[in-house]
Amino acid sequence: METENQQGTQDALFRKTVTKHSNSGELACKQAFAAAKALGTSPSVIGRYADEMGLKLTACQLGLFGYRPEKKIAAPAHPVNMHLAAAIEKNLVDGRLPCSAAFQIADNMSLKKMDVSGACEALEIKVKPCQLGAF
Repeated sequence: METENQQGTQDALFRKTVTKHSNSGELACKQAFAAAKALGTSPSVIGRYADEMGLKLTACQLGLFGYRPEKKIAAPAHPVNMHLAAAIEKNLVDGRLPCSAAFQIADNMSLKKMDVSGACEALEIKVKPCQLGAF
């Protein structure tokens, strides 16, 4: 069991790493994932730290939040490749595609993450939950 001192040391390390990956009070999605990898933890832990530290999550790798002037840049992709549509359909949970599944589909099919979110937009499928806890 971790002692209070060990937890405090880990907390300080996590905060320092998140700060290092942030910029002007913002933490880009890709940087949050880099921090998670550097710390050997999950993106959701980094998302919680970002929230506690008052950092705004930006530049979602799926294009779903954190862009200016619009919040979202993901646009419907037409036509949707039938193999991509099938992969999305296969991974739905309660009618939604988890962010982690979207990342995995992109990786498995050698696609950009935005290709998957564009297909979801066209198919009117919400991506949820976010791995960082943003939605």
